[in-house]
Amino acid sequence: QVQLVESGGGLVQAGGSLRLSCVGSGRTFTAYVMGWFRQAPGKEREFVAGINWSTKYADSVKGRFTISRDNAKNTVYLQMNSLKADDTAVYYCAAGVSPTMMSWNYWGQGTQVTVSS
Repeated sequence: QVQLVESGGGLVQAGGSLRLSCVGSGRTFTAYVMGWFRQAPGKEREFVAGINWSTKYADSVKGRFTISRDNAKNTVYLQMNSLKADDTAVYYCAAGVSPTMMSWNYWGQGTQVTVSS
């Protein structure tokens, strides 16, 4: 069982930056593939980025967002630069055991990111 708690969301102007953090409970954090998803109003939840031994990004965020993890702190980060209004969404942290990132077992409660244009 893993519990995930996100933080770092907020209101930022277009072109600005934010860093999201997700702290996971449990001593097996390193065993999990970690990811970030987002859900905008009226839209389905979508994959943003994932990390296991490598990283994977949605095309819409490539070159702007960076996912990283600090296993000593049981934390995964999402550095978001050059933010656009279209990035406005609730961002969710996820943990899973699928190396292909096709399924996820645990979810956080989400943190709101609002980008003003």
